[in-house]
Amino acid sequence: MDDSQNDVLDEPVPEITSSKGTYVPPSVRHSAILAGESYAHYSPCPRDVIPSSKSSTEEKKPEPTPCVLGIDEAGRGPVLGPMVYSAFYLPMHLHTSLLADEHHFDDSKVLTPEVRSSLMRSLCTPGHALHNSCGWTVKVMSARDISSGMLRPSMAAVYNLNAQALDATIEIIRGVVETEGIDVKEVYVDTIGKPETHQARLQRVFPGLKITVAKKADSLYPCVSAASVCAKVTRDAALEACHDHLVNQKKRKRVDETAEQEEEVVSWGSGYPSDGKCIGWLKKDMDPLFGWGTECRFSWGTSKELLEVKSGLKVDWPADEEDGSMLVTQYFSAKSDADGPGNELRDWYGHKFAEIF
Repeated sequence: MDDSQNDVLDEPVPEITSSKGTYVPPSVRHSAILAGESYAHYSPCPRDVIPSSKSSTEEKKPEPTPCVLGIDEAGRGPVLGPMVYSAFYLPMHLHTSLLADEHHFDDSKVLTPEVRSSLMRSLCTPGHALHNSCGWTVKVMSARDISSGMLRPSMAAVYNLNAQALDATIEIIRGVVETEGIDVKEVYVDTIGKPETHQARLQRVFPGLKITVAKKADSLYPCVSAASVCAKVTRDAALEACHDHLVNQKKRKRVDETAEQEEEVVSWGSGYPSDGKCIGWLKKDMDPLFGWGTECRFSWGTSKELLEVKSGLKVDWPADEEDGSMLVTQYFSAKSDADGPGNELRDWYGHKFAEIF
Protein backbone atom coordinates (compact mmCIF):
# COMPACT_ATOMS: atom_id res chain seq x y z
CA MET A 1 0.00 0.00 0.00
CA ASP A 2 1.07 3.52 -0.64
CA ASP A 3 1.22 5.11 2.79
CA SER A 4 2.95 8.24 1.57
CA GLN A 5 -0.29 9.81 0.39
CA ASN A 6 -1.48 11.62 3.52
CA ASP A 7 -3.82 14.57 3.50
CA VAL A 8 -4.05 16.99 6.43
CA LEU A 9 -6.27 20.02 5.90
CA ASP A 10 -5.78 23.14 8.01
CA GLU A 11 -8.26 25.33 6.12
CA PRO A 12 -11.91 24.70 5.24
CA VAL A 13 -12.46 23.59 1.66
CA PRO A 14 -15.37 24.59 -0.60
CA GLU A 15 -18.32 22.22 -0.36
CA ILE A 16 -18.45 19.68 -3.18
CA THR A 17 -21.44 17.70 -4.35
CA SER A 18 -21.45 14.65 -6.60
CA SER A 19 -23.24 14.20 -9.90
CA LYS A 20 -26.22 12.98 -7.87
CA GLY A 21 -26.17 16.06 -5.66
CA THR A 22 -24.88 14.25 -2.58
CA TYR A 23 -22.25 15.69 -0.25
CA VAL A 24 -18.62 14.81 -0.98
CA PRO A 25 -16.46 15.11 2.17
CA PRO A 26 -12.88 16.47 2.01
CA SER A 27 -11.63 12.92 2.67
CA VAL A 28 -12.40 12.04 -0.96
CA ARG A 29 -9.30 12.64 -3.09
CA HIS A 30 -10.38 11.99 -6.65
CA SER A 31 -6.90 11.81 -8.18
CA ALA A 32 -5.73 9.14 -5.72
CA ILE A 33 -8.98 7.16 -5.94
CA LEU A 34 -8.95 7.04 -9.74
CA ALA A 35 -5.27 6.04 -9.71
CA GLY A 36 -5.98 3.15 -7.33
CA GLU A 37 -3.88 4.63 -4.53
CA SER A 38 -4.42 4.20 -0.79
CA TYR A 39 -4.11 7.27 1.43
CA ALA A 40 -4.94 8.75 4.83
CA HIS A 41 -6.87 11.93 5.54
CA TYR A 42 -6.82 13.79 8.90
CA SER A 43 -9.26 16.54 9.80
CA PRO A 44 -7.93 19.66 11.54
CA CYS A 45 -7.78 19.47 15.31
CA PRO A 46 -11.16 20.79 16.54
CA ARG A 47 -11.27 24.16 18.25
CA ASP A 48 -12.45 22.79 21.59
CA VAL A 49 -9.77 20.10 21.85
CA ILE A 50 -6.36 21.04 23.25
CA PRO A 51 -3.70 18.64 21.94
CA SER A 52 -0.62 17.72 23.93
CA SER A 53 1.67 19.38 21.37
CA LYS A 54 0.03 22.78 21.75
CA SER A 55 0.84 23.07 25.45
CA SER A 56 4.60 22.75 24.94
CA THR A 57 5.02 26.30 23.51
CA GLU A 58 3.26 28.17 26.30
CA GLU A 59 4.63 29.22 29.69
CA LYS A 60 1.52 28.12 31.56
CA LYS A 61 0.80 24.84 29.93
CA PRO A 62 -2.94 24.10 29.59
CA GLU A 63 -3.98 20.57 30.25
CA PRO A 64 -4.65 18.59 27.06
CA THR A 65 -8.28 17.60 26.56
CA PRO A 66 -9.03 13.98 27.56
CA CYS A 67 -10.69 12.35 24.58
CA VAL A 68 -12.50 9.18 23.61
CA LEU A 69 -11.88 7.61 20.20
CA GLY A 70 -13.93 5.16 18.13
CA ILE A 71 -12.88 2.96 15.19
CA ASP A 72 -15.07 1.43 12.49
CA GLU A 73 -14.94 0.54 8.80
CA ALA A 74 -17.08 0.50 5.68
CA GLY A 75 -16.72 -1.63 2.56
CA ARG A 76 -15.19 -4.83 3.85
CA GLY A 77 -17.27 -7.16 1.69
CA PRO A 78 -17.81 -5.44 -1.70
CA VAL A 79 -16.00 -6.52 -4.85
CA LEU A 80 -15.92 -2.89 -6.03
CA GLY A 81 -14.35 0.16 -4.45
CA PRO A 82 -12.14 0.81 -1.44
CA MET A 83 -12.42 -0.33 2.15
CA VAL A 84 -12.38 2.68 4.46
CA TYR A 85 -11.33 2.71 8.12
CA SER A 86 -12.19 5.71 10.27
CA ALA A 87 -11.21 7.05 13.68
CA PHE A 88 -13.47 9.59 15.40
CA TYR A 89 -12.57 11.44 18.59
CA LEU A 90 -14.03 14.12 20.88
CA PRO A 91 -13.83 15.25 24.54
CA MET A 92 -14.90 12.48 26.90
CA HIS A 93 -17.54 14.58 28.65
CA LEU A 94 -19.35 15.16 25.32
CA HIS A 95 -19.30 11.54 24.18
CA THR A 96 -22.95 10.69 24.80
CA SER A 97 -24.56 14.12 25.08
CA LEU A 98 -23.26 15.54 21.79
CA LEU A 99 -23.26 12.45 19.58
CA ALA A 100 -26.16 10.31 20.82
CA ASP A 101 -28.52 12.70 22.57
CA GLU A 102 -28.18 15.84 20.44
CA HIS A 103 -27.27 14.55 16.96
CA HIS A 104 -28.50 10.93 17.13
CA PHE A 105 -25.50 9.17 15.64
CA ASP A 106 -26.07 5.46 15.15
CA ASP A 107 -24.66 2.55 13.18
CA SER A 108 -24.38 3.91 9.63
CA LYS A 109 -26.29 0.91 8.26
CA VAL A 110 -29.49 1.96 10.06
CA LEU A 111 -29.23 5.59 8.97
CA THR A 112 -30.49 6.75 5.58
CA PRO A 113 -27.98 8.13 3.05
CA GLU A 114 -29.53 11.57 3.52
CA VAL A 115 -29.04 11.47 7.31
CA ARG A 116 -25.45 10.23 6.97
CA SER A 117 -24.68 12.93 4.44
CA SER A 118 -26.22 15.62 6.66
CA LEU A 119 -24.20 14.52 9.70
CA MET A 120 -20.99 14.48 7.67
CA ARG A 121 -21.72 17.92 6.26
CA SER A 122 -22.26 19.30 9.77
CA LEU A 123 -19.02 17.70 10.92
CA CYS A 124 -17.15 19.52 8.13
CA THR A 125 -18.89 22.91 8.54
CA PRO A 126 -16.82 25.51 10.46
CA GLY A 127 -18.75 26.91 13.42
CA HIS A 128 -20.99 23.89 13.82
CA ALA A 129 -20.90 22.21 17.25
CA LEU A 130 -19.71 18.93 15.71
CA HIS A 131 -16.92 20.67 13.80
CA ASN A 132 -15.82 22.59 16.90
CA SER A 133 -15.62 19.54 19.18
CA CYS A 134 -14.95 16.49 16.99
CA GLY A 135 -12.01 15.29 14.94
CA TRP A 136 -11.80 12.36 12.55
CA THR A 137 -9.53 10.56 10.15
CA VAL A 138 -9.93 7.93 7.46
CA LYS A 139 -7.65 5.40 5.84
CA VAL A 140 -8.84 4.74 2.30
CA MET A 141 -7.59 1.30 1.23
CA SER A 142 -7.90 0.96 -2.54
CA ALA A 143 -9.26 -2.12 -4.27
CA ARG A 144 -5.96 -2.42 -6.12
CA ASP A 145 -3.88 -2.47 -2.94
CA ILE A 146 -6.23 -4.85 -1.14
CA SER A 147 -5.98 -7.30 -4.04
CA SER A 148 -2.23 -6.99 -4.46
CA GLY A 149 -1.78 -8.00 -0.83
CA MET A 150 -4.17 -10.93 -1.04
CA LEU A 151 -2.77 -12.18 -4.36
CA ARG A 152 0.91 -12.24 -3.46
CA PRO A 153 2.89 -15.09 -5.05
CA SER A 154 2.83 -18.34 -3.10
CA MET A 155 6.47 -17.86 -2.09
CA ALA A 156 5.55 -14.66 -0.22
CA ALA A 157 3.39 -14.29 2.87
CA VAL A 158 -0.20 -13.51 1.89
CA TYR A 159 -1.35 -10.16 3.27
CA ASN A 160 -4.93 -11.11 4.05
CA LEU A 161 -7.80 -8.73 4.67
CA ASN A 162 -7.72 -9.09 8.46
CA ALA A 163 -4.02 -8.22 8.56
CA GLN A 164 -4.60 -5.21 6.32
CA ALA A 165 -7.50 -4.07 8.50
CA LEU A 166 -5.42 -4.42 11.68
CA ASP A 167 -2.60 -2.35 10.15
CA ALA A 168 -5.07 0.34 9.07
CA THR A 169 -6.51 0.49 12.58
CA ILE A 170 -3.05 0.82 14.12
CA GLU A 171 -2.06 3.49 11.61
CA ILE A 172 -4.99 5.81 12.27
CA ILE A 173 -4.85 5.40 16.06
CA ARG A 174 -1.13 6.17 15.98
CA GLY A 175 -1.75 9.13 13.67
CA VAL A 176 -4.30 10.68 16.03
CA VAL A 177 -2.38 9.98 19.24
CA GLU A 178 1.25 10.45 18.19
CA THR A 179 1.16 12.70 15.12
CA GLU A 180 -1.83 14.90 16.00
CA GLY A 181 -1.03 14.83 19.73
CA ILE A 182 -4.60 14.09 20.87
CA ASP A 183 -4.81 12.94 24.50
CA VAL A 184 -6.86 9.79 23.90
CA LYS A 185 -7.83 7.99 27.09
CA GLU A 186 -10.30 5.39 25.84
CA VAL A 187 -10.59 3.60 22.51
CA TYR A 188 -13.61 1.64 21.28
CA VAL A 189 -13.30 -0.62 18.26
CA ASP A 190 -15.71 -2.69 16.21
CA THR A 191 -14.14 -6.14 16.16
CA ILE A 192 -12.39 -8.14 13.46
CA GLY A 193 -12.98 -11.78 14.36
CA LYS A 194 -12.89 -12.65 18.07
CA PRO A 195 -13.06 -9.47 20.17
CA GLU A 196 -10.60 -10.71 22.80
CA THR A 197 -7.99 -11.62 20.18
CA HIS A 198 -8.31 -8.32 18.34
CA GLN A 199 -8.23 -6.37 21.60
CA ALA A 200 -5.08 -8.17 22.77
CA ARG A 201 -3.30 -7.32 19.51
CA LEU A 202 -4.16 -3.64 19.78
CA GLN A 203 -3.34 -3.52 23.48
CA ARG A 204 0.16 -4.82 22.79
CA VAL A 205 0.76 -1.95 20.38
CA PHE A 206 -0.85 0.70 22.61
CA PRO A 207 -0.29 -0.42 26.23
CA GLY A 208 -1.04 3.05 27.59
CA LEU A 209 -4.58 3.20 26.17
CA LYS A 210 -7.74 1.69 27.59
CA ILE A 211 -9.01 -0.31 24.60
CA THR A 212 -12.40 -1.99 24.33
CA VAL A 213 -13.14 -4.20 21.32
CA ALA A 214 -16.70 -5.46 20.93
CA LYS A 215 -19.13 -6.90 18.44
CA LYS A 216 -21.68 -4.36 17.21
CA ALA A 217 -19.60 -1.59 18.77
CA ASP A 218 -21.10 0.80 16.20
CA SER A 219 -24.45 0.35 17.97
CA LEU A 220 -23.05 0.44 21.51
CA TYR A 221 -20.63 3.39 21.55
CA PRO A 222 -21.52 6.77 19.97
CA CYS A 223 -17.91 7.50 18.91
CA VAL A 224 -17.85 4.23 16.95
CA SER A 225 -21.21 5.12 15.38
CA ALA A 226 -19.74 8.45 14.29
CA ALA A 227 -16.67 6.68 12.88
CA SER A 228 -18.95 4.37 10.90
CA VAL A 229 -20.70 7.40 9.39
CA CYS A 230 -17.39 8.99 8.34
CA ALA A 231 -16.21 5.72 6.79
CA LYS A 232 -19.50 5.03 4.99
CA VAL A 233 -19.93 8.53 3.53
CA THR A 234 -16.30 8.54 2.35
CA ARG A 235 -16.60 5.10 0.74
CA ASP A 236 -19.91 5.88 -0.98
CA ALA A 237 -18.53 9.12 -2.43
CA ALA A 238 -15.34 7.36 -3.56
CA LEU A 239 -17.33 4.61 -5.26
CA GLU A 240 -19.52 7.17 -7.00
CA ALA A 241 -16.41 9.03 -8.19
CA CYS A 242 -15.12 5.82 -9.79
CA HIS A 243 -18.45 5.18 -11.51
CA ASP A 244 -18.73 8.76 -12.78
CA HIS A 245 -15.21 8.51 -14.20
CA LEU A 246 -16.03 5.32 -16.11
CA VAL A 247 -19.28 6.82 -17.41
CA ASN A 248 -17.44 9.92 -18.65
CA GLN A 249 -14.81 7.72 -20.32
CA LYS A 250 -17.53 5.92 -22.26
CA LYS A 251 -19.16 9.20 -23.24
CA ARG A 252 -15.86 10.56 -24.58
CA LYS A 253 -15.30 7.35 -26.50
CA ARG A 254 -18.72 7.65 -28.14
CA VAL A 255 -17.99 11.12 -29.44
CA ASP A 256 -16.21 9.66 -32.49
CA GLU A 257 -18.73 6.89 -33.00
CA THR A 258 -21.46 7.17 -35.62
CA ALA A 259 -24.05 5.05 -33.82
CA GLU A 260 -27.35 6.88 -33.64
CA GLN A 261 -28.36 5.37 -30.31
CA GLU A 262 -26.08 5.71 -27.31
CA GLU A 263 -25.20 2.61 -25.33
CA GLU A 264 -27.04 2.48 -22.03
CA VAL A 265 -24.78 3.02 -19.03
CA VAL A 266 -25.26 0.17 -16.59
CA SER A 267 -25.31 0.96 -12.87
CA TRP A 268 -23.14 -1.21 -10.66
CA GLY A 269 -25.41 -0.85 -7.64
CA SER A 270 -23.87 -1.20 -4.20
CA GLY A 271 -20.72 -2.99 -5.36
CA TYR A 272 -21.52 -6.13 -3.33
CA PRO A 273 -21.36 -9.59 -4.94
CA SER A 274 -24.91 -10.25 -3.73
CA ASP A 275 -26.20 -7.26 -5.72
CA GLY A 276 -27.57 -8.29 -9.12
CA LYS A 277 -26.73 -4.88 -10.58
CA CYS A 278 -23.11 -5.30 -9.51
CA ILE A 279 -22.83 -8.74 -11.13
CA GLY A 280 -24.53 -7.45 -14.26
CA TRP A 281 -22.06 -4.61 -14.54
CA LEU A 282 -19.07 -6.88 -13.95
CA LYS A 283 -20.19 -9.17 -16.78
CA LYS A 284 -20.99 -6.34 -19.18
CA ASP A 285 -17.92 -4.20 -18.56
CA MET A 286 -15.35 -6.98 -18.32
CA ASP A 287 -12.46 -7.04 -20.72
CA PRO A 288 -11.89 -10.76 -21.40
CA LEU A 289 -8.14 -10.43 -20.82
CA PHE A 290 -7.59 -7.46 -18.51
CA GLY A 291 -10.83 -7.63 -16.55
CA TRP A 292 -11.58 -4.25 -15.02
CA GLY A 293 -9.77 -1.21 -13.69
CA THR A 294 -8.49 -0.17 -10.28
CA GLU A 295 -12.05 -0.02 -8.96
CA CYS A 296 -12.31 -3.82 -8.81
CA ARG A 297 -10.93 -6.27 -6.22
CA PHE A 298 -9.40 -8.99 -8.37
CA SER A 299 -8.80 -11.13 -5.28
CA TRP A 300 -12.53 -11.65 -4.70
CA GLY A 301 -14.03 -14.99 -5.75
CA THR A 302 -16.63 -13.19 -7.86
CA SER A 303 -14.09 -11.50 -10.12
CA LYS A 304 -11.81 -14.55 -10.16
CA GLU A 305 -14.63 -16.76 -11.43
CA LEU A 306 -15.66 -14.32 -14.14
CA LEU A 307 -12.08 -14.01 -15.38
CA GLU A 308 -11.03 -17.64 -15.12
CA VAL A 309 -14.23 -19.45 -16.04
CA LYS A 310 -16.69 -17.20 -17.81
CA SER A 311 -14.42 -15.08 -19.98
CA GLY A 312 -14.06 -17.85 -22.54
CA LEU A 313 -10.59 -16.56 -23.45
CA LYS A 314 -7.71 -18.96 -23.83
CA VAL A 315 -4.15 -17.62 -23.79
CA ASP A 316 -1.48 -19.76 -25.46
CA TRP A 317 2.05 -18.76 -24.46
CA PRO A 318 4.91 -19.55 -26.87
CA ALA A 319 6.82 -22.71 -26.02
CA ASP A 320 10.22 -22.24 -24.40
CA GLU A 321 13.16 -22.43 -26.73
CA GLU A 322 15.34 -25.47 -26.14
CA ASP A 323 18.45 -23.41 -25.53
CA GLY A 324 16.57 -21.11 -23.15
CA SER A 325 18.40 -18.09 -24.55
CA MET A 326 15.38 -16.07 -25.68
CA LEU A 327 14.32 -13.28 -23.31
CA VAL A 328 10.64 -12.76 -22.55
CA THR A 329 10.90 -9.17 -23.81
CA GLN A 330 11.85 -10.52 -27.23
CA TYR A 331 8.37 -11.94 -27.58
CA PHE A 332 7.09 -8.37 -27.54
CA SER A 333 9.81 -6.66 -29.55
CA ALA A 334 11.38 -9.10 -31.96
CA LYS A 335 9.82 -9.55 -35.39
CA SER A 336 10.84 -12.22 -37.84
CA ASP A 337 9.82 -12.86 -41.42
CA ALA A 338 7.24 -15.32 -40.11
CA ASP A 339 5.51 -12.62 -38.13
CA GLY A 340 2.41 -11.52 -39.89
CA PRO A 341 0.09 -8.61 -39.15
CA GLY A 342 -1.91 -10.78 -36.77
CA ASN A 343 0.78 -11.65 -34.24
CA GLU A 344 -1.48 -11.42 -31.17
CA LEU A 345 1.14 -11.64 -28.45
CA ARG A 346 3.13 -8.75 -29.88
CA ASP A 347 0.16 -6.64 -30.95
CA TRP A 348 -1.83 -6.61 -27.70
CA TYR A 349 1.10 -5.82 -25.44
CA GLY A 350 0.47 -2.39 -23.94
CA HIS A 351 -2.64 -1.87 -26.02
CA LYS A 352 -5.01 -1.63 -23.06
CA PHE A 353 -2.74 0.82 -21.26
CA ALA A 354 -2.54 3.07 -24.30
CA GLU A 355 -6.30 2.90 -24.75
CA ILE A 356 -6.92 4.09 -21.21
CA PHE A 357 -4.42 6.92 -21.23
